[in-house]
Amino acid sequence: MLAGYAVHTEHSRGRRFPEPQHPYRNDFQRDRDRVIHARAFRRLEAKTQVFTRRYSDHFRNRLTHSLEVTQISRTIAGALGLNVDLAEALGLVHDIGHPPFGHAGEKALDTAMREHGLSFDHNLHALRIVEDFEQRYAAFRGLNLTFEVREGIIKHSHDLDAKEHPDLAEYLLDQRPPIEAQLIDLTDEIAYNTADLDDGYEAHLLPLEEIRAAVPVFERFYREVEQIYPNVPHKLKFNETLKRVLNRFVDDLVTNTQARVTQAGVRNLEEVRTHPERLAAFSPTVDAERQRTKDFLHENLYFSPALADEKDNAEQVVAQLFTFWIAHPEALPHNYQEKAKAESFPRVVCDYIAGMTDNFIYEQYEKHCGS
Repeated sequence: MLAGYAVHTEHSRGRRFPEPQHPYRNDFQRDRDRVIHARAFRRLEAKTQVFTRRYSDHFRNRLTHSLEVTQISRTIAGALGLNVDLAEALGLVHDIGHPPFGHAGEKALDTAMREHGLSFDHNLHALRIVEDFEQRYAAFRGLNLTFEVREGIIKHSHDLDAKEHPDLAEYLLDQRPPIEAQLIDLTDEIAYNTADLDDGYEAHLLPLEEIRAAVPVFERFYREVEQIYPNVPHKLKFNETLKRVLNRFVDDLVTNTQARVTQAGVRNLEEVRTHPERLAAFSPTVDAERQRTKDFLHENLYFSPALADEKDNAEQVVAQLFTFWIAHPEALPHNYQEKAKAESFPRVVCDYIAGMTDNFIYEQYEKHCGS
């Protein structure tokens, strides 16, 4: 049974292009399936999360990260009586707009675009992908996703200023998104905070003693695990600890969000949308633990000297290719040259680069910029 404040599928605002109902899949289940079958979703398998494959094939990529976010989102949505199908679709699609090389690629693209008075945001780019770039249907461009999924793509991580984005007015920018969408940014953090500790430890960039000394929530559970399993290998103690950390974040997000909904007296989706602030949130205690974990990863992993050369190289590749295509539009594929007749040329170049996998952008770099 769905809670009154959940998104009820039968009350969806629908698709941009009306379609007949499917006989045994609801609209959000169809959206989930369309995302899974999209080319942009498949390309996530070859886009960096934190580590390139130079380290290991076992580490997360952008696709496996999306699957982990989706699993956590479904679990929490179910516990809160929310629409798990909508939460699943949003979890799967939330990173579909990421360029190659993870956040280093996004930073480089945004810097290049700002030289032309524009910007790059992977959430807004994701909307362009599902609205226009994916071409699978004869009746319309894009995936023709429901309003709620498209809204969640651009609003799941933060509220947008309606004055700065008049082109997005249809997405109710003066209102909060449904709680299903509010969850995604938080489940994203749960997923990458725990996963990046795991991959960083496996890569021998985050020694166990450093994690224990700097991440109190980890140390607390590690001591508990040592009492229960004193003789198992360190890696298994690590795994047991990380499982408990993840579970603490999930439990708290469920419990605290439910408490905030109850305290606010929110009874339906309209009241969620008009509430002064987002309702999905960690408790102050656990939010501090989340932030400390995130700070540790920023200080010791994301900006570690071991990854610095790869990040610098990634930014250089993106920047030089962007400059090359701005100067040589004839070198772009024909379909992008056609798009440039109707759209801003820097935006078209940005779109082309953002859609690339790590492997393909290196091929293009060697072809056009290699010495």
